[in-house]
Amino acid sequence: MISASVEDVPPGPKVVAVGSFDGVHLGHQSLLARARARAEEAGWPLLVYTFDPPTKVFVRGVGMLSTLSEKLDLLREAGVDVTLAVPFDEAFAARDRDAFLDDLRRLEAGRIIVGEDFAFGRGRSGRPEHLEAVAPTETVPLLQLGGAAVKSTRIRELLEQGDVEAARHLLGRPYGARGLVLQGERLGRRLGFPTANIETIPAKVLPRGVFAAEAEAPAGRFPAVVNVGTRPTVDGRELRFEAHLIGFSGELYGHELRVTFLKRLREERRFDSLEALREQIGRDLEAARRYFRL
Repeated sequence: MISASVEDVPPGPKVVAVGSFDGVHLGHQSLLARARARAEEAGWPLLVYTFDPPTKVFVRGVGMLSTLSEKLDLLREAGVDVTLAVPFDEAFAARDRDAFLDDLRRLEAGRIIVGEDFAFGRGRSGRPEHLEAVAPTETVPLLQLGGAAVKSTRIRELLEQGDVEAARHLLGRPYGARGLVLQGERLGRRLGFPTANIETIPAKVLPRGVFAAEAEAPAGRFPAVVNVGTRPTVDGRELRFEAHLIGFSGELYGHELRVTFLKRLREERRFDSLEALREQIGRDLEAARRYFRL
């Protein structure tokens, strides 16, 4: 179940986990596992109190790792019973910590689970110890991998560098994005490699470059070569998210395509001619086939 307001949440005591949960990475999964265990011990539902968009996306203007629909899917997979996704805007950011504590009281929080770096309220004045005024509160230490904490900021930086394999290690799954297939300029088709032009979401982080990937279409899952960039060879300006599905024939317009990035093959670059670009795409396809052992 999802709710956008406290008033719509079913009554009764709950274990409440609070946070942005952007990307629902391994650190988040560790916290949610602890919360799930506490909910089962108490015989209560597990509710996640989260924000849409994530706080740093709103405050700092950074890209998000998961759209709300993606995050909801991931939270359900983690065993969350109810998600309260509160719209995070100027008015919400201006609320003091007492207003946030009032939300938790109205939710009938019987136990609260947060990360050790959690802060809330205007100016981040609220800390985990303030939550004790509402219910017993448990702080979960940040998960450490590779000598550093697993955090959304770290994953975002890896993706911006195109390092989808390192990001996968911290997420616990390949990084993905999804969108509707739109009518494009059919440049790939003219070059002999038809591509699906996928709708981009401006706030969503997309790694730049050419990747071996997997694409999930209505007809099934297909290995793919994916390009995310501006197509400098044809003097492109807008960011494009395009996928060539290996072994697929047919039309995808109007359908949603889900892409998971598996390995970066190369960075995007400008070629002297369309023929040189065509030859490179052929090499990219062969590299992807080797990756998938096709």
